[in-house]
Amino acid sequence: MPAALTIAGSDSGGEAGIQADLRTFAALGVHGASAITCVTAQNRNRVARIHACPPAMVQAQLEAVAGSLPLAAIKTGMLYSAAIVGEVAAFCKRARSLPLVVDPVMVSTSGRRLLQAGGLARLRRDLLPLAALVTPNVAEAEILTGEKIATVQDLRAAAAALYRRFGCAALVKGGHLAGTSEAVDFLYSGRGEWMLAAPRVRRSGLHGTGCVYSAAITAWLARGRPLEQAVELAKNHITGVIANPRLAIGGAWF
Repeated sequence: MPAALTIAGSDSGGEAGIQADLRTFAALGVHGASAITCVTAQNRNRVARIHACPPAMVQAQLEAVAGSLPLAAIKTGMLYSAAIVGEVAAFCKRARSLPLVVDPVMVSTSGRRLLQAGGLARLRRDLLPLAALVTPNVAEAEILTGEKIATVQDLRAAAAALYRRFGCAALVKGGHLAGTSEAVDFLYSGRGEWMLAAPRVRRSGLHGTGCVYSAAITAWLARGRPLEQAVELAKNHITGVIANPRLAIGGAWF
């Protein structure tokens, strides 16, 4: 079984973050290792508290995993601070042979900031140039590009702009784009561009879908699939999860 590493925050509600990543890895036949960057007190309604792990502890987790497992892919989620981003970037630079998927988690579904300003600056400068793929949603892509995204063509332009700016492939996700009947994402890489579309499923209480999507891409990369195919398979996976939740808790999906 291939192994993948997720570097992200812990969600006490079990729906997003490390918990969602490990659940997705297991569902797709990949052993999941983890380095926890933050412990959060949260549920699907709000993030009550955030406790950032000391950067040295993040580094110790990364080195422990790298020293014992033959990793095949890495993904990042909530990184929170400049110091943590720095440790993660240093580790990923030493592991340049492994595909890195960066989910640039910035704000929670409930509106809590999950990436400090200094962390965002270091993410841009130090981590994104190391990535094989960055997977922003609309709001995150607007922050990274400095451009407003209001249409499907804006999604396409943003993906190309991110590729040119950071040198990594970009998957700009349009699930939060208003006024569309489909959930449209655009992938832009050095080999071309692709539009991925699925019927939009209206479901309340969604939490952690971005984590599941990026974790599924990472899992398929760990299983040896090329990037474009990994993204397509992951799109199918997240569409199925949203449309057919395996376990309903209070009307939300799990």
